Parts: sequence; C-alpha cells; structure tokens
Amino acid sequence: MRVPAIRFCRAGGPEVIELGELEVRDPGPGEVQVEIVAAGLNRADILQRRGLYPAPAGAPGDVPGLELAGHVVARGAGATRFDDGAAVMAIVAGGAMARRITLHERELCPVPRGLALTAAAAIPEAFLTAWDALVTQAGLGGGEVMLVHAAASGVGTAALQVARAIGARAIGTTRTAAKLPALTGHGLADGDGLVVGDGRFAAAVQARSAGGAHVILDCVGATYFEENLRALAPRGRLVLIGSLGGGGGGPAPIGMILGKRATIIGTVMRSRPLEEKLALAQLASTRLVPLFERGLLAPVVDTVMPMTACAEAHARMEGDHNVGKIVLAW
Repeated sequence: MRVPAIRFCRAGGPEVIELGELEVRDPGPGEVQVEIVAAGLNRADILQRRGLYPAPAGAPGDVPGLELAGHVVARGAGATRFDDGAAVMAIVAGGAMARRITLHERELCPVPRGLALTAAAAIPEAFLTAWDALVTQAGLGGGEVMLVHAAASGVGTAALQVARAIGARAIGTTRTAAKLPALTGHGLADGDGLVVGDGRFAAAVQARSAGGAHVILDCVGATYFEENLRALAPRGRLVLIGSLGGGGGGPAPIGMILGKRATIIGTVMRSRPLEEKLALAQLASTRLVPLFERGLLAPVVDTVMPMTACAEAHARMEGDHNVGKIVLAW
C-alpha cells in the first residue's frame, strides 16, 4: 500500500522537504498497522534532513519521524494486544511522518484516557527519553537535585515533570530568558531557571543545590562537558543524550572525574535493538501512562501544525522558538 509521506529529496535546509509517498507493507505475525494522526518533531529529524544523522537499518532513509499517535487499522496473525481502532502511540526509528506504519504490537503503548492524539504524539520520544535516562539509567530519586539543559525543549519539559513526579528537585537551563515563565508550571520552581548564554552555569548550580546536582541530563555535549562536571555533586551522574553543541573537544578532565567519583552515561534511543524498544514500550505502558491519567505528567505541546507545513515547523524549531513539542498532524 502506498500512503502519503513527508520526504527529504536530498540533504539540505527546509526547502528539501516535500510531500511524497511511501510503500507500507501489510502486518505480519504479531504486527499491526497504524493509521498515523499526528507525529512529534524532534531535533533528530532536523539532523537527518541535513544529512548528519542517517536513519538506522530497517527505517526509511528519507522519511522522518520518531514518534507517533494514531489508530490500529490492521492486525497480523497473533496480534491480539490492541483491538481495531484502538488509540495508540509509539517511538520508532523513523517513518512516523507517513500516513501509516507497520510495527510490532509490543512497540505500541495505549494513549492515556482522555488525551487527544495530537497531544499523545508529544509523549513517546520526550518522556521515554527522560524517564529512561533519569530513572532507569541514572537512578534519580526523591530528594535529589536534577539539572537539565534546554529545559524548554520536549525532553527538557518532560524531565522537569519526571523529576517532580518522583520527588526530586529540578534546575533547568535555557538560552532565552523569555522562556522561563512558561516552565514554572512544569516543575521548575522560581529561581531554579538559569539563562546560560555564555555557557557558564556550574557556580549557579552549586549555589542553588548546596553541593551540586546529583544527576545532569545533557543534550549539548562537548561544549558543556567540563562545566557539567563542575556542576556535578560528588558521586553524581552525568547522562549524555545528544551533542547539539558538538561531539568533539579537548582532553577530558580526568582528575575532576576521579575526584568526584562521577558516573558518565551515554545513551541513545533510536538505534537500540527491537528487544530493548519492546521493553521500553512496556515500561511506558505500566509506569508512564498511569502517571498521565492521574495528572502527574502532561505533554507540553508548543503548537500543532498541519503535516504539509513541515518545512515551517523545521524552521520554528531551528529558530529555537518552541517551548515543548511541535506536533504535525495529518
């Protein structure tokens, strides 16, 4: 079956985005086909468009999209977890900006009750990344201090909420002071938002936390690495989830790492094997969905735009104008 899809005709700027078609296969054993209603936009989509972040094997190389929400429209043999028409959401390796997608039924999560699909599309990438990095890998606990960079991003706003939900205190950075007021409703207390236009934040974090952050969630990379270590508490955990500020850099400050007995964790979601993705989806279904239904977590949607306005959505994200997720809807 051929369906409409956003495609990148080549590497480049937003002008390379076009509306085309994608061949979607029928579901096999244990698989379902989902009619996608909305998809969240991520920085990875921008990097893929520029030719800097190719899709992993098995994902369409020129059709972006890492998260989706929609309805089950077909099921393969043995696929019984969701009924036809069920509202579902998922994180995928690519292809979420097509009208349909076929995937294993265990990659799907139910949409929290009462939530619109355009809001649900803002959940999978941001909240699974935040929960997996902060709780599963770094072991963030109640009473600890968490520092998140790019706090107004999709993952940033999710991290603020996850910290609040488990009883941790959040400190967040942004390059734009105007974004700080919008973050106070998502778990950032007055005075715990830092504007870091010069890339310096360690002293302010130390002053606000009486010893440093126990966990730091960083999407910037090399340019923040040493400053992150200065902001880290003894035996703190630095989780690297991106390299928007560069992946290179000079020698690591080994003495500081040793002296603080720091743990440095690198993680990425997109290239994980299917078995890990299935486990993440099950975690989301059992741990995160109930938190949304209880009102302890909520997707933060900056704007919903038509899928045909994908180029404008890329420009909005590249201009750093959004607070929360930009969602594209069919």
